[in-house]
Amino acid sequence: MKRNRSRNEPSVSIGIPLSTPGGVGGLSPVASISRRDAVMNEIRRGIVSGSIRPGDKLTEVKLATMLSVSRPTIREALTQLAQEGLLVQEPYRGLRVATLDTGAIMDIARTRMALDMLAVTSILDDTTGRRMKHVEASWEAYDKVAFDPDPVVQHEAHIAFHRSLWAASENSLLLRLWPATEAHLTIVLAQDQAKRADPVRAHEVHEQLVKTLRTGEIKAIEAAFATHTIDSALGLIALLQSEERQG
Repeated sequence: MKRNRSRNEPSVSIGIPLSTPGGVGGLSPVASISRRDAVMNEIRRGIVSGSIRPGDKLTEVKLATMLSVSRPTIREALTQLAQEGLLVQEPYRGLRVATLDTGAIMDIARTRMALDMLAVTSILDDTTGRRMKHVEASWEAYDKVAFDPDPVVQHEAHIAFHRSLWAASENSLLLRLWPATEAHLTIVLAQDQAKRADPVRAHEVHEQLVKTLRTGEIKAIEAAFATHTIDSALGLIALLQSEERQG
C-alpha cells in the first residue's frame, strides 16, 4: 500500500548545513516537494562535496533527523540509491556509500566508453541533425556553469551533459541504464574532484568532445572520448596508487 505523506512532516528549505559528530555531516534539510527525490539528491550532493565519503555508513535515524523528514521517506530514498549502486548493503553493517577500487574505476571507464560510442553512432546516424542540436544545447548549458565556484554545480552540469548525450541518441536501453551509470559516475567524479579538481581541464576536454562530434569523423571522436574517459581514469588510478604507496 502506498504511504501517504503526513501533513505534520516539517517543511524546510535546502541550504542550511548541518553537522553531527562521528557521522555524516554537511547535509541540509530538504524541501517538501518530492521528498524521496530531494533526499536522494541531498545525499548525492553530500558525496560530491565530500561531506559524505565512500565507505561512510548511512542510517535512517540520523538522516531523518538531519534532513527533517520521516524514516519511511529516508528508507525509500536509501533503497532506491542502493538499487542504483550508489549505496551497498553489507551484512550486519547496514548501508554504506559504495567504494570503488582501481579495477572498478577502470571497468566503469571502459564500459562508459563503449556505451558513449554507441550513443555517438546513433547521433551521427540522424541525417536531419536534430540529435546533434540536442548535443549542442547540452554543451551550451554545461559551458555556462563550467567554472561555477560551487563544485556541486560543476558536477551536476557534467552529469547532465553526459545524460543528455545518451538522451540525444534516442536509444531507450541507454536511458534505462543511465541511473546505475550515474551512480557509479558520481562516486568516480567525487573521488576525482577530491584529488585533482581542475575545471579548466574538464571544460577543455568536453569542448573537444563537442568539436569532434561536429566533424562526424568517428576515429577522431573515439580518440576524444578515450582522452576524456580512459585517460582520465588512468590518471585518477595513478594518484590513488601513489597515495597508497606514500601511506
